[in-house]
Amino acid sequence: MNAQLKTIAFFGCSFTSRYRQNLCRSFNTVAEEMKFNIVYINSLGKIGDKNAQYGDYEFDLIDFIDLNQFDGIIFDGEGYNVEGMADKVVRKLREAKCPVVSISTHVKGFYNIDFDDAGGLRTLIEHFLDHHHFTKIGFMSGYLTHPDAQIRLKEFRAVMKSRGLPEDGAGMFEGDFWFHKGEEAADYFLSQPERPEAIVCANDYMAIALITALKKRGIRVPEDIAISGYDGTFEGQEFLPHLSSATRERVEIARKALTLIKNIIEKKEFAEDLRVTSKPIYSQSCGCSKLDYKMESENINKVYEVNRNFSYNIYDAQSALLKLNKVDSLLMLGHVFIEASSNFGDYNSFFLMLHKDISGRLSSDSDFMCPTGEFTPAIWIDKRMDYTESGHTFNASSLIPKASLNMPHFFYVMSVHCAERTFGYCVIEMADKDIFNEFFNLWLLNMAMTLETLLKNDRINKLIGTLENLSIRDGLTGMLNRRGFDDRSREAIRTLPATRTVCTMVIDMDGLKHINDDYGHYEGDRAIKVAAEIITRCCDSGEIAGRAGGDEFYIFAPQYSQKLLDRFTERLQGALDSFNHNSNKPYNIELSYGSFLTDTDSSGRLEDFIKISDSRMYEQKLAKPGRR
Repeated sequence: MNAQLKTIAFFGCSFTSRYRQNLCRSFNTVAEEMKFNIVYINSLGKIGDKNAQYGDYEFDLIDFIDLNQFDGIIFDGEGYNVEGMADKVVRKLREAKCPVVSISTHVKGFYNIDFDDAGGLRTLIEHFLDHHHFTKIGFMSGYLTHPDAQIRLKEFRAVMKSRGLPEDGAGMFEGDFWFHKGEEAADYFLSQPERPEAIVCANDYMAIALITALKKRGIRVPEDIAISGYDGTFEGQEFLPHLSSATRERVEIARKALTLIKNIIEKKEFAEDLRVTSKPIYSQSCGCSKLDYKMESENINKVYEVNRNFSYNIYDAQSALLKLNKVDSLLMLGHVFIEASSNFGDYNSFFLMLHKDISGRLSSDSDFMCPTGEFTPAIWIDKRMDYTESGHTFNASSLIPKASLNMPHFFYVMSVHCAERTFGYCVIEMADKDIFNEFFNLWLLNMAMTLETLLKNDRINKLIGTLENLSIRDGLTGMLNRRGFDDRSREAIRTLPATRTVCTMVIDMDGLKHINDDYGHYEGDRAIKVAAEIITRCCDSGEIAGRAGGDEFYIFAPQYSQKLLDRFTERLQGALDSFNHNSNKPYNIELSYGSFLTDTDSSGRLEDFIKISDSRMYEQKLAKPGRR
């Protein structure tokens, strides 16, 4: 992005839904006028009923985002569909020093764009009561734990009660804000003692499902039962009969939110109305308009065109899958993306950023240890040559490449992960103000699975090459195990040509139990691997290092000196400090160590040297603050 322009982050989920596609376009249109960059932090969330865990792991990316790089933040909490994830994002955004504006759910402590959903729903109910003179009106709610469902049901009951009618009207059915409850809802309303004259649905999707189910049962809409939805979706206006509804004005939302941030940045007073009023749509499903057959024939032609394009895109996706199946390197993955990424819309740039560990290994490497908070571009596609940092290392405070052109840019950032393994993230910039379609989500998922395959193949190849070392290697860290350490160290002592100065060290982790208890044994294992990696990196002067067991490590160094020992301990502490500063972990990796320098010949006893080093290690550990 261009640093001369202000940059707004937009946190949300499911941006390829029809509502949020147009919401993004509205924000991009207004941001272009106001000269803002927007970085969309998008999540796929829950994928199907049996893949809810996918959304759990993609939110790990949020931990690596430094909010100080943004001048303002938009939060769209309504779209998050994995339990607890919206709360996690809110906790993260509370750390922001810039203004945070929530545009769909009211969040205490944020600036809020409030929707007059109650007023919009009241208008629809009163339309049925006053214009159509219906008195037997039913209500299909969303799931009642959702705050929007609670607001809309409360308003329905209030209007009905104010007119002297039963609070629940001709029946209240709890739906799901989606298409799955239409059949049950139809049976419920048709089983009432008096059939409803009209049914108000808390959103358009449930209204579509209900009308479809009523049609199957021979009930005509609106002749037998009038129906209204809510939210004014494009699906509702394309469905037959077109839905009577009330729309949230997306451009108005964008303009109010971005203007509010601009005024706060510029320290201007703002007394503007932060409430968005719904606008009613009185259409065919309530009987206020008739079918325009000429217009509908044009709509049918458009639907045929969409279906044709969808079929072509499916063929492209199938072809891409076959090509991805042959990928055997990151370079080849980039070539396949360039060649086959044609079915989700035109784009200007695409970047795949992979985690680095402290040794510079990428997360697709089977020896990768633990993220450091730094990322390396594995795929760099810049069609317009706007960016000049293809070899640059990115981190929490610079997720997005810097553009040379002084014009607004709109980026979409998404996590790249497979199961519980997070490889990094990708950034895409589209060629216009529209977001990509669902086929980009397929690309994202399949690239993650390709990276997982590359990692597993790398692990298999390395295992084949190191089978002879399995008996002397530690399975978790790859270091020598106790047996391997003892064998090699004793062999080094036996082959000493004469009396020489040798060194033993015992290193023990501090606070591993705390990490295991507070963050789980999986995180504890990651901490052990990091410690092992740091120790291994510092052994560059003939030291033999091994994991003795648990969180304890041994080192033996033949032909050593005090100077080399001082250099080792200084580098060890420096590597620890560097990791802890950059890791974004809620804990630090800390080590206690004890050393013993002595002169010996080939008759020296390794266990005697280790015993002295172990005693000195415990003296250092007990001397630390808070230890006894």
